[in-house]
Amino acid sequence: MDELWSEDILGESFRALTLPLEPDDEGPRVATLVAYEPDDVTAGDDAQQGGPARAVLYVHGFSDYFFHAELARTLHAHGWAFFALDLHKYGRSLLPGQTPGFTTSLDDYDADLEAAIEALKDRLAARRGGNSAAASSADTSAGSSLDLVLMAHSTGGLTTALWAARNPGRISALVLNSPWLDTQGSAQLRTAAQGILAVSRRRPKTRLRLPELGFYFRSISDTRDGEWSIDPAWRPEAGFPIRAGWLAAVLAGHAALARGVSIDVPVLVLCSKASTISTSWNSAMLETDSVLDVTPMVRRAAELGPNVTIRRLPGALHDVFLSRREVRRQAVGIAAWWLDAYVPARRLFRENGLHPDGFRR
Repeated sequence: MDELWSEDILGESFRALTLPLEPDDEGPRVATLVAYEPDDVTAGDDAQQGGPARAVLYVHGFSDYFFHAELARTLHAHGWAFFALDLHKYGRSLLPGQTPGFTTSLDDYDADLEAAIEALKDRLAARRGGNSAAASSADTSAGSSLDLVLMAHSTGGLTTALWAARNPGRISALVLNSPWLDTQGSAQLRTAAQGILAVSRRRPKTRLRLPELGFYFRSISDTRDGEWSIDPAWRPEAGFPIRAGWLAAVLAGHAALARGVSIDVPVLVLCSKASTISTSWNSAMLETDSVLDVTPMVRRAAELGPNVTIRRLPGALHDVFLSRREVRRQAVGIAAWWLDAYVPARRLFRENGLHPDGFRR
């Protein structure tokens, strides 16, 4: 299947694979898997020495796509095979005539995740000179050849948290980067949002007339006050239009978390220490989360499962890995250290018939 991979837009060290999905009312759909493969690609290939392969699969948020080349290089240097997924109707996967970012259910992304997991296992097997059967196990039960970590940002964090809760045993850990886990604003605002949805339920693609704020874009784009080169078609300054059906899907996800879930793997949550939510520009937005309120975020994050680590980073942006250099280095350092501590420990417990707390089943 190597001939199906092609050089990615991020350059020769990155390869991309188009993953066909079932069509919907707008026609064909695809997802896109991106792999970081420098000339010295050995990260994640511990199976050559008889141990498990280690891989990270990164999932973006709303109005977003994968462009985090620095993150890929850094995690590769820490010994992780790095892959990223552009979900259908986002970024590399956005086809002509499609409504950008639109869905009416976050479960709709299950197909993207399943296709990406199978494809990355095939890719890792090919790197080791094996075949896909050697890496075909979809879970991480005893004897599995892959320790897989999902790493996801914002709405992607909500999507993957729900997926992990519905799919116990499939991954080794979950890393959430400023996940959108709870409805923002006051109770009155939440009630108003429900009212808007009730009016628009019969027309899910109805565009909601919400304030269009480009302050976060200003904090990250190298055309403004940030340092990142961003495709304005895939990551617009004001974001994609908010559609009623999409907002209903997000609120349904929040409601599912509020009812209670229990993710069976260690969870790391990285976010800013503070938020600056305003309808006018404030220089504090260059070192805080200007998209989500971190207070309800961390409150809900603590309820995701029995093993949750939360690190709030002073100076971090909404996407902590796009923060200024010293902050993002701290963030990826924390993630790498945490993964090295928790993933091998969980495997050891599992292979010896122990719960993560050390007691036998």
